[in-house]
Amino acid sequence: MTTDPLFIIGTERSGSNLLRLILDAHPRLFVPHPPHVMHFFAPLEPLYGDLSKPGPFGRLVTDVLRLVDGHIHRWDPVPDPASVAALAPSPDLFGVFVGLYEAARLLSGKARWGNKSTFMVHHGARVLQAFPGARLLWLVRDPRDVAVSSRDSVFSPFHPAHTAALWAQQQALALDLERAWPDAVLRVHYEALVQDPNEQIRRICAFLGEEMHPGMLAFHQRAEAKRSAALSESWANTGKPVSADGVGRWRGRLTDREIGLVEALAADCMDALGYTPSRAPQPLPGPLERLQQGISGRMDWLRVEARSLRRDRNVRARWARALLMRRIAWELRRDPPDPRQGA
Repeated sequence: MTTDPLFIIGTERSGSNLLRLILDAHPRLFVPHPPHVMHFFAPLEPLYGDLSKPGPFGRLVTDVLRLVDGHIHRWDPVPDPASVAALAPSPDLFGVFVGLYEAARLLSGKARWGNKSTFMVHHGARVLQAFPGARLLWLVRDPRDVAVSSRDSVFSPFHPAHTAALWAQQQALALDLERAWPDAVLRVHYEALVQDPNEQIRRICAFLGEEMHPGMLAFHQRAEAKRSAALSESWANTGKPVSADGVGRWRGRLTDREIGLVEALAADCMDALGYTPSRAPQPLPGPLERLQQGISGRMDWLRVEARSLRRDRNVRARWARALLMRRIAWELRRDPPDPRQGA
């Protein structure tokens, strides 16, 4: 049995919360809801200065734990700074990220940790260089269904064209990883996962070098799944058994032009991944249409935020997270870390 970490990569709204809970139900696997450390802190990492010095490194560890402590799907317990720093394999953001997950894994009592931040597709090469035995589960979903799901989620782009552009970019990155490290990347289609979960979970466990556990198919009965479903309407389905109801929803939810835009913007990756266009090729949007998309997306954002305020238990934590990251950026520019501190 390997102890190398596992990563779920791809694009948000592709079923990654479902797969996380299935994997976390395994007695050896610790896969908490991700605070997206690399996603939020990668743009800020240069502001910390020389992270080989105790002062900047300690400041980074403290700030990362501020994010984790206020996470919208709270970790309990949260590792302490000394443990994270001691377990970090390198004096940089990626090292702090690894130290955080390893410290949390030890607290969980499980043998192996996993990360569900699909944004890690942008850091896949770094992961596999640091952990040659790591395993990447590339979760792929029809971009038209991703666009439908994203439109009603507080965590994603709203207009289908914006979702399609992001989907195409991230699938292209995953395709590159698959070509470069074929033994380390397993492509998992969402459609196959929900239509035959037993077979796909067996396939995933074999790839991870783990024995399949019967509790993985009963993930929705665990307290973790029920808590996830109660926190946000965007995660409501995580408290239910696996269902294929979300497959093909785009046929009744997107307009002809929206379908055409998604298929045009994601054409190459759709072809590579086996998703057949339903329309003849359409022209890409011009400046006026892009402006209209931006306005439409903003209106959808207002609609979804208003609904989230009424229905989501973690809406204030989500808003607080956005403010926290702005505050950390402001603090770093106002008062940069002192490399001599803690020396």
